[in-house]
Amino acid sequence: MLLFALLLLGDVLTSLGDVVPGGTGKTSIVFSTVGRSRYEFDIFTLPVPSSSSRNDYSGEEVLLSDGQSINYNGFFPGEDSALLSYLPDSELAEGSSLEVKNRRSVALLRAEGEARFSQRDRPCVSGEHLIYVSTHEDSGVPRKSWAAIASGETKRLTPRGVVDLSPSVSPSGEWTAVASSADGLYTDFNGELHTRIVVFRTVDGSERTIVDDHGGWPCWGDDSTLYFHRKSDDGWWSIFRATLNRDFSVASLDRVTPPGFHTFTPATGKGFLVMATRRPTSDYRHIELLDLASGEFVEITRRVSPLAHHFNPFVSPDSSRIGYHRCRGGRGNGAALALESMQSPLEDISLFRIDGHFPSFSPDGRRIAFVELPGLFVMNADGSGKRQVSPGNFFPTAWHPKKKDVIYSSQGPDFSSIGTEVDVVSIALAQGEDGALSPIIKKLTNGGGNNAFPSPSPDGKWVVFRSGRSGHNNLYIMDAEEGESKSIRQLTSGPWNDTMCIWSPDGEWIAFSSNREIPTTANYSLFIIHPNGTGLRKVAPREPEGKVNHAAFSPDSRRIVFGADYAGVSAEVISTPNSVLPYGEIFVANIDGTGLRRLTHNAYEDGTPVWSPTFVDPVDVKEALDGGSRCKFDDQFFFDAKGLSVADATCLKKPSRIEGRASPLDVFVVLGE
Repeated sequence: MLLFALLLLGDVLTSLGDVVPGGTGKTSIVFSTVGRSRYEFDIFTLPVPSSSSRNDYSGEEVLLSDGQSINYNGFFPGEDSALLSYLPDSELAEGSSLEVKNRRSVALLRAEGEARFSQRDRPCVSGEHLIYVSTHEDSGVPRKSWAAIASGETKRLTPRGVVDLSPSVSPSGEWTAVASSADGLYTDFNGELHTRIVVFRTVDGSERTIVDDHGGWPCWGDDSTLYFHRKSDDGWWSIFRATLNRDFSVASLDRVTPPGFHTFTPATGKGFLVMATRRPTSDYRHIELLDLASGEFVEITRRVSPLAHHFNPFVSPDSSRIGYHRCRGGRGNGAALALESMQSPLEDISLFRIDGHFPSFSPDGRRIAFVELPGLFVMNADGSGKRQVSPGNFFPTAWHPKKKDVIYSSQGPDFSSIGTEVDVVSIALAQGEDGALSPIIKKLTNGGGNNAFPSPSPDGKWVVFRSGRSGHNNLYIMDAEEGESKSIRQLTSGPWNDTMCIWSPDGEWIAFSSNREIPTTANYSLFIIHPNGTGLRKVAPREPEGKVNHAAFSPDSRRIVFGADYAGVSAEVISTPNSVLPYGEIFVANIDGTGLRRLTHNAYEDGTPVWSPTFVDPVDVKEALDGGSRCKFDDQFFFDAKGLSVADATCLKKPSRIEGRASPLDVFVVLGE
């Protein structure tokens, strides 16, 4: 058997990167992604149970991917696939990768130019065709998804102005089914993208035909049968079967799975379906098999690794194996990353994902402060020396520009109402005789009013912050040392929400997010204003609708990095772990709004970026996590109104695995030796 999968990480490197002081022209951007640093996904398989063993099924789980990178959305191609002729003879060998000791990863796709930085996801193969989702082309419309179906290197099969996700190639290879959307907007926060099932010719994308107006994640039973999921009128996610006429009109449509539990992301085998499920009796997403003849459900993963979420199953061509991805939970050779180096499309700028939120750099660029909600931490810019400053709930962080051991933050509940008691504080990083940090926390605001998002002026004399003391969130400036008890003035005013403010390094501007254009909504635009209250102007987006949050200036104050929903979603939301804003990506623009550039491409929520004047060498940095912290992320909240517990992989059954390491590629094939 052969396995195709996606790698969004290369090998984990053990050496720490160098930190280059400012003034070299090289800089670094660090951002956070909700939950992503704890995923540690790998591809696993289990045997399909025989009819006689279904009641007491407990197969041996096999790890197929490298145990180091982030690997997900696998696919078993047929062994006679013509695509294998493109691989060098030296890479081909007889045998099954499930039966051998060594495993090699061979590139099937090496994108060039701007496509190198895009997402290439959900691969499937038929004959000579490698079909996948690509985000390498700008949709040209703000908030419209960049996701489109591509073939080979970058051949686009999706028409311009259309969003396609979740491709599946028919058994004959002639047709491809997708979940298609007019825009890829995610507005209901219930998992649905309002996609329809569309079929087109695999070779060129022609003859597009709508099969059903409501559905996602299609898979073929045969060339005249499609299965897909959708949220039913009774509130349960279920699998449906469409029997098709020759013109792809629907001859019959049947609900295959009953109400009472959620079933989604189906895949087909000979006489059965496999799917992810969320049952009321479990807090975890598991893979189950449905015998289409008897209607019997068989739990596949719950008996093998009960305390883990399992995602997006797929079936081998001979229907003997079921594949999926889950967090490896510290198994294999992989390590959690304090800083994950990302490919940067900007020359002389290194790009990192941090395992934390709201990062900020010390004045000399050698330390990073961040929060874990709860908990305030400091570590060296190379990822070493992580230390907890305080276990309390702080957000965000901003270093004093002149004092290397003072951090500003806000202390109290995050995401709370205007009247909640949240205060701006300064935190002096004093050190006790035992070497432990003994912070001195000084409150700078009084009287509640949700005071948050402090940012000091470059001369260290003033702090701008957001406060709801007037009944609306507006911006204020106060004394940096003694706070509002010494001096305070209001910078903005109005019946809207001005928030997430930051002072430019040259002192000329304060950037902030605001819904002042449509105050009754959660649409936030990015504005800048002079500290004296003049010169207010909008930076982004051009339209009033959208979300632009958590801006940070470049060291020369000429550009701004921020999180935004410009590019829509890049995958069906239900196919991923929880992410409230799965369309959040990191963008850079000039302060006049021109020169917009997308930096990240993924299906998760990126945000809270910071731009450092120092350059951190683009190298992955490991961190040590205890067993209880591995795989600590949530499944989608919309499955259960009571909320879901986090996955704890410490109780996972240790899988058998195949030795070897992966190369830092995007789409690869695993071969046996």
